[in-house]
Amino acid sequence: MDLTEFNDIRPYNDEELPQIFEELIADPAFQKAATGAIPNVPFELLAQKMRACKTKLDFQEAFCYGILWKIAADHTAGLTLDHTAIPDKSKAYTYISNHRDIILDSGFLSILLIDQGMDTVEIAIGDNLLIYPWIKKLVRVNKSFIVQRALTMRQMLESSARMSRYMHYTISQKNQSIWVAQREGRAKDSNDRTQDSVLKMLAMGGEGDLVERLMEMNIAPLAISYEYDPCDFLKAQEFQLKRDVEGYKKTTQDDLINMQTGLFGYKGKVHFQVAPCLNDELQHLDPSLPKPELFARISSYLDRRIHRNYRIYPGNYVAYDLLNGTTKFASNYTEEEKQQFINYIEQQLGKIKIPNKDEEFLREKLLLMYSNPLVNHLAACQ
Repeated sequence: MDLTEFNDIRPYNDEELPQIFEELIADPAFQKAATGAIPNVPFELLAQKMRACKTKLDFQEAFCYGILWKIAADHTAGLTLDHTAIPDKSKAYTYISNHRDIILDSGFLSILLIDQGMDTVEIAIGDNLLIYPWIKKLVRVNKSFIVQRALTMRQMLESSARMSRYMHYTISQKNQSIWVAQREGRAKDSNDRTQDSVLKMLAMGGEGDLVERLMEMNIAPLAISYEYDPCDFLKAQEFQLKRDVEGYKKTTQDDLINMQTGLFGYKGKVHFQVAPCLNDELQHLDPSLPKPELFARISSYLDRRIHRNYRIYPGNYVAYDLLNGTTKFASNYTEEEKQQFINYIEQQLGKIKIPNKDEEFLREKLLLMYSNPLVNHLAACQ
């Protein structure tokens, strides 16, 4: 295998770090961001601490670990992981999860794994988010590999095949776990469904038939449950803008606002639940089935495991009842919890500042975001 084909998408190798650290330290934009993220510490000290890191994991433990636990302490009501469904911690897994937050889904997963005595994950990240050179360098120091987005159809196929080969190499040769979202972009209405294209990409690399290639990836479905999504009002706003403004597209500035809101908004309780590795279902599949049917089936297995493992909060039950005008789940929340959730929704609605604001439509979208996980969870548990 020619490893040089991965050079511009893979995380940096540890021996490349000294050079990259010097480039980052010399970059004024990075200096400004670093001192903003870690205030009250002179930049010279941060630079010294960076230079002392010999590996990517050293860097993550020296910087990212503390910052992410501080975010969890300041902006959540508790952050937890249950990994008991996969007792073997020596193997590498491809964690495929629903996608709520641009940065924290993979960031929180890594610090939770460290606390369980496991290694952090390599992270698939879209190049649309890498808007400055220093961000691209920093994410590659932080174990990210790059998903190239704005390509022609033919380039996209080549790029996907290369990324798939890289991911197979990472799992089977490096024994390094990976995190990837089940779809491109976040599910704006929290109706989490795996895109077949993600599985098709994973099946491009590796050896054997389609099923064997996917089994080689040790897919571990991961359900991420945020009690509150700080970006919910931005997502609702986007629904109205898409409805009212022809050809509406989010800007780079919008992406930055989403990242910042996701990081520093209040999330309530946050739980990560790992489901059993998908190989037990994959091995019973008939690989001679038509490919579209195979992919649809595997996506549905993955979705069912993610939906079944959601943690359902009082707000999810309240949202369902409010949206459908019922009291079906009234026994699952107190009057106080109901009022708290109603106040929360009104508060989020108040943050939306757009022309011709359609409160009725926006409220319905917000309630839908919180009731969809419950609907999917109940369907998966039947």
